[in-house]
This record gives sequence, C-alpha cells and structure tokens, in this order.
Amino acid sequence: MARRTRVLLAKLGLDAHTIGVNVIAQALRDAGMEVIYSGLKQTPEMVANTAIQEDVDVIGMSSLSAAHMTHFPRVVELLRERGAGDKLVIGGGVIPDEDSAALLEKGIERVFTMGTATTEIIAYIEAWQAGRGAGRDT
Repeated sequence: MARRTRVLLAKLGLDAHTIGVNVIAQALRDAGMEVIYSGLKQTPEMVANTAIQEDVDVIGMSSLSAAHMTHFPRVVELLRERGAGDKLVIGGGVIPDEDSAALLEKGIERVFTMGTATTEIIAYIEAWQAGRGAGRDT
C-alpha cells in the first residue's frame, strides 16, 4: 500500500512569523499529505536531523527574516552529507528574485514567494512525487 507524501515544514533562525506556514500546512493536509511542523527557531542541523528521522519526502522551509541565503543551502548540504539528498527541498517567504535564483543554484528545487497560491505548491509537490514513482511502499 502506498503511503501519503510526508512533508516537513520548518521555520529557520529567529523568524517568528507563522501565519503563512500554518496556511500551507493546512492546505497540504487538506490535499492528503502528512505534514510535520518542526516549529520556530530551527537550525539547519535540526531540520536535516528531523527530515532524516521522520523519513520525509519533502522539506519546505519558510523565511521572512532574510536568513534564507545562509540557512536554506546549509540544509541541502547537510542532507547530501548524510545520504539524504533525494528529498525535495523547497523554500518560501519574503525572498527577493535575485536571491531565488541563487538559492536554485545552491540546490533548493523551487522558491515560492509570498502570494503564491497554495494550489501551486500542492501541484508542484504532487508532480515531483509522481515523477519519482509516487507512494513508496510502507
């Protein structure tokens, strides 16, 4: 039997704004995904550890505090070092276009800025999951 897509949502650094990540969490749940929200003030090490321990498929990181250029690439680096580089890593929040391009070069698969429809995020995750042979067996 196929399992639901498992998504870890994380707020890195000192960012304490949670409305957006909570809206996304609920939308992903409504779409049938299993969502694990790690909470506030996460470090890249904490996010990578949780992603591996919880065996998630997707890691969604949110940043509104301008720390995305440091924290997001570090999570990708840690996942690769630990043999978990096959996870979809996406980011979102208040991220300037020029930073989005740089994040893509550093291994973030997609950046969703403020105002992105939740349906777009869901469609992206579902397409990625379908492309990798969705629904790994439990």
